[in-house]
Amino acid sequence: MAKAAGTTVTDTGAAMEAADTVRTIARTQRDRGRRDTRRCYAGGLLRSLSDVLSADAVVVGAGPAGAAAAIHLADGGRSVVVCDKAVFPRDKCCGDGLTTLALRELAALRFDPGAIARWTVVDEALLRAPSGREVELPLPAGGTYAAVAPRCELDAALVDLVSKTGVTLRMGTGFAGLTRARDRTVVELDDGTAIETSHVIAADGMWSPVRRSLGLARSGDLGEWHAFRQYVSGVTGPAATRLYVWFEPDLLPGYAWSFPLPDGRANVGYGVLRADGRKGAEMRVLWHDVFERPHIRDALGGDGVTFEDRVLAWPIPGAVTSATLSAGGVLFAGDAAAASDVLTGEGIGQALLMGRLAADAIVASGGHVDDAARRYEREVRRELFADHRLSAVLGRVLSHRRGANGALGIVAASGTWGRARFARWMFEDEPRAIVATPRRWHRRFFSRPSPFPDPASAAR
Repeated sequence: MAKAAGTTVTDTGAAMEAADTVRTIARTQRDRGRRDTRRCYAGGLLRSLSDVLSADAVVVGAGPAGAAAAIHLADGGRSVVVCDKAVFPRDKCCGDGLTTLALRELAALRFDPGAIARWTVVDEALLRAPSGREVELPLPAGGTYAAVAPRCELDAALVDLVSKTGVTLRMGTGFAGLTRARDRTVVELDDGTAIETSHVIAADGMWSPVRRSLGLARSGDLGEWHAFRQYVSGVTGPAATRLYVWFEPDLLPGYAWSFPLPDGRANVGYGVLRADGRKGAEMRVLWHDVFERPHIRDALGGDGVTFEDRVLAWPIPGAVTSATLSAGGVLFAGDAAAASDVLTGEGIGQALLMGRLAADAIVASGGHVDDAARRYEREVRRELFADHRLSAVLGRVLSHRRGANGALGIVAASGTWGRARFARWMFEDEPRAIVATPRRWHRRFFSRPSPFPDPASAAR
């Protein structure tokens, strides 16, 4: 039977085992020339700057990957501690778009879109080719297949959902280090807390402190994509209600976007591949030029648009096939595993998916660390590797004007049926490489109901 999350180690056997691991930490710290203040008491009670806690799993990072992992672990009867150096709500530089993949993973968490005040359903997308051709992509009726949700609201709502599952939350408390001893790990937090556990899920972002503490950081890593984002208000053009993607010739294979929000606001930005050698300063100068282009200004509504606050920039890692997925008792998920789609830069759906896969592997392994790692790596390869490779190939096609114009020309010529299916593929209702991976075929190909159906549709 699993221990309650975050309980103090008090039974004799567990205390002795925890004492061994903490003594190992002490020896390690002394070897590094650092003063250790931990004290071990006889009688089975182990104390330090604060009590040593015990949990089946520790999740570092409370973003989408960490929140999904925590909820699925709790559903599987495991005790969990989640820590994050941030206090929620907090802003997160992001395009705020949610694909159908992300929505299906959110639905599996029993997520309620009503928890987000500025949740915006997307019914239609418009793509503009470098040639100027515009292609309208309708999404299915009867429910939500794409949405926009500000990350400050989405992530806070997910943390709130985690708090209702019995998981122990340590918000405002960062990861400080870990030590592995036997088949157990002691995770140290920056407030002095030590947590003994079998499993650690590192969902702590692209520059994962957990990965760095294990000596696994990618040297000089700046991500595969670089993106800029800003919120605008006073949007009166068609971008007030429609999602736009502009494949500008000087951004290929990247693109600029406008994702609608309520009350005449939008999330606007652009992303480019790092491989083209552009520096951050160059991309900041390009920002002002992109959103002065007539077709983009017209979509937003012209001179009445106000750019709010400041432009934010962030790197996007898209190299899951070469990333470290596990190390000892640690499983890496989301940006910590470089899991963003290398074609679009989308990462929320992948993060939620990997959080679930990590939790499922831990539950299925019955506490066996090596088995959990094998299961997790196998499922990540199965779910993401083929899609990543196809996205990389398509990205090379879109990197040239001829390729981008040709691809959107084919979509435009495919008729209403073809454009609707392409929209579902683009928004990841099916895996990118579904056609090339027969093991993932199913009877409801591109015909599954919405993860969040309209009330009338759900009642049928």
